[in-house]
Amino acid sequence: MQAFDYVAAKSLSEAVNLLTKYRDQARILSGGTDLIVQVRENHRQVGMMVDIKGVPEVNTLSYNGSLEIGASVPCYKIYSNEAIKSNFPALVDATSIIGGVQIQSRASVGGNLCNASPAADSIPALIILGTQCVVNGPDGERSVAVEDFCDGPGQTALESNELLVKLVIPTPAPNASSFYLRFTPRNEMDIAVVGAGAAVELSADHQTFVSARIALGAVAPTPLFADDASSLLAGKPVSDESIEEACEAAKDIATPISDMRGTAAQRTHLVGVLTRRALNGAINRIKEGS
Repeated sequence: MQAFDYVAAKSLSEAVNLLTKYRDQARILSGGTDLIVQVRENHRQVGMMVDIKGVPEVNTLSYNGSLEIGASVPCYKIYSNEAIKSNFPALVDATSIIGGVQIQSRASVGGNLCNASPAADSIPALIILGTQCVVNGPDGERSVAVEDFCDGPGQTALESNELLVKLVIPTPAPNASSFYLRFTPRNEMDIAVVGAGAAVELSADHQTFVSARIALGAVAPTPLFADDASSLLAGKPVSDESIEEACEAAKDIATPISDMRGTAAQRTHLVGVLTRRALNGAINRIKEGS
């Protein structure tokens, strides 16, 4: 492993000052389940590792009008939270399949987002829930919609002297729910070939889509918000025909590659299959909740 300096920051201002001083040589250590592996295998160069686990603002988890998740909150605290299970089930779907139990005790949703893998499981779930990313730097605080946060594989909208502080997710409307799932060829390969999430709001009689948000993973350089596919469902009847139309629109924006885990054609087909299952999963949760 390469040599690097290490500081355990105790405050947000200390972390920002270190990032400002070291810029591109600095890396944030939150959960560390991606970063430590990347550094050990010389896939990421680090001159200064800034540990933020002792910063209070990145460890908050609260639900009071909106859900706020600090950037260092580990996955297990999310999927074991009863309020999140009831109101944001897609987050439970995603965080409960990121690695095994040992990884989930360290890995954070904020870290998964900042790692910016196209196949990250948490990002489509965050997109469908309308998440805002709260970022802090020398110029203060700013907010970025999660669908705009990833710029490419391993690249984010963060400046070199900024860090993600927390994720803010609005409370779902009545008669709304969400669902995330992924396809992997076998249990031993813990990375999505395709991931799909859907959040839907239905009319009081559950017969009409009021709104929907669909997101995809592992089929483009970044996780995708399927805006057109989502918009198609608004005002449409809850039917196989409406869902199929949205699935075809979701397939249209996928630009997958072929690799050892699957072909581009297979991935495009899976977008339709998983989008359908995600929409039906969210719809069923609304009906079961009633």
